[in-house]
Amino acid sequence: MPSWDPDIYARYKGYRDRPALDLLLQIPADLDPKVIWDLGCGAGEQAALLARRHPQAEVFGLDSSPGMLASAAKRPEKVTWLRGDIAGFDPPRAPDLIFTNAALQWVPDHAALFPRLAACLAPGGVFACQMPTAFETRHHQILRQVAEEGPWAAATADARLIQPTPSLSDYYGWLATGCALVDIWTTTYLHVLEGKDPVVDWMMGTALRPYLDRLPEGALRDDFLAEFTRRIAEAFPPGADGATLFPFPRLFMVARRR
Repeated sequence: MPSWDPDIYARYKGYRDRPALDLLLQIPADLDPKVIWDLGCGAGEQAALLARRHPQAEVFGLDSSPGMLASAAKRPEKVTWLRGDIAGFDPPRAPDLIFTNAALQWVPDHAALFPRLAACLAPGGVFACQMPTAFETRHHQILRQVAEEGPWAAATADARLIQPTPSLSDYYGWLATGCALVDIWTTTYLHVLEGKDPVVDWMMGTALRPYLDRLPEGALRDDFLAEFTRRIAEAFPPGADGATLFPFPRLFMVARRR
């Protein structure tokens, strides 16, 4: 997994928090969870919120990033923070709620992953997931093109972790086998960004991390970033008011086990 910098990630906290809050609002109101897992918990905002919302529950936050978990551990809420890989998630007790925000797009083989996560749930348990549909976006297309065309191509070949988004009907089928209720929807958020090269700045906290991890400090890395920045500036120019409009599509799903 790529390295994550919680300070960079937090630059656009308001925009990044909103999809998670939109997802939380769709969790069935009658759910009274005793065991909650936040998979890919990052710096712990949502796990902490779930702990406050359900004080009787045992709440776990799982992430692969030591930096993110170090930030999460500073929170006062009662959450057990664990370092681990979502692909190997195997809880000792069946969760009543599995919540995951902007994490599963990094995990391969959704055809196996999603049914397995749903099968982990206790009867009546809920799986709530939000993911960027990143592969098809213009900024990710540019990122792949730049990575494939320059002298850094060999070094970044295994950094292309994001895969094409499966169809909504695929996700429905993977979840409906074990779940009585499956609700799936998409939303495109129009982010209004300011400052110099704001789309690149946004991506420094997420999509660029796997590429930068594979390019050591120096001319090659600088040239890669310069070419990427140039192409992004052409694709996302600021408007007359100085703001850069950045459409960002996301996929949501809430499923409840029989």
